[in-house]
Amino acid sequence: MFSNRITAGIQLAPLLDKYKGQNAIVLGVPRGGVPIAYIIAQTLQLPLSLTLTKKIGHPDNEEYAVGAVSLTDSYIVPHENVSDAYLQKTIRNARARLAEMQRLYLGNQPPAYVTGKIVIIVDDGIATGNTLLATIKMLRKKHPEKIVVAAPIASKAAYELLRRTADEVTVLYIPEIFIGVGAFYDDFSEVSDQEVIKYLRAAKNSEATN
Repeated sequence: MFSNRITAGIQLAPLLDKYKGQNAIVLGVPRGGVPIAYIIAQTLQLPLSLTLTKKIGHPDNEEYAVGAVSLTDSYIVPHENVSDAYLQKTIRNARARLAEMQRLYLGNQPPAYVTGKIVIIVDDGIATGNTLLATIKMLRKKHPEKIVVAAPIASKAAYELLRRTADEVTVLYIPEIFIGVGAFYDDFSEVSDQEVIKYLRAAKNSEATN
């Protein structure tokens, strides 16, 4: 469906055109969502930042999210066989990694201010939607005007899950059979830390000149 993340962003951006120049902010999901978020932010003439959240995986299956954590908040869905000790240790480790990511990607910049704004969360694809679900619930506590989720590809289950939680979900392609996000890209190379920093700097420079 998509040759790479840049072309996916170019195809996705027109579906969000109504937010061009609005009181809105684009938040890329590191790292894979950032190139697409950059294209959307540039096209819509909006600032770009990041969603600094990490998934809390089930102890028996790390890919299955039981919640998510940010530097200041967390959202956990209670599960049997998931102890409080496991959660506290995992949350501490996740926050340590998030603090590293904040220093690396944002430097001295504070986290994005979202109160009263339209928040457009962008990822390169959505498999289960569980991490984004928890991210949305944490963002709600900051009272944005509206939360929009945007991605080139999503599973049908993830789309339905997020549609019940976000104010809007914009997806280019929802396949009948979902076999993983990377299967729908010709080039699904890992996005490096240096690339994330490059896109954030380019977006900041663009803001300064507009």
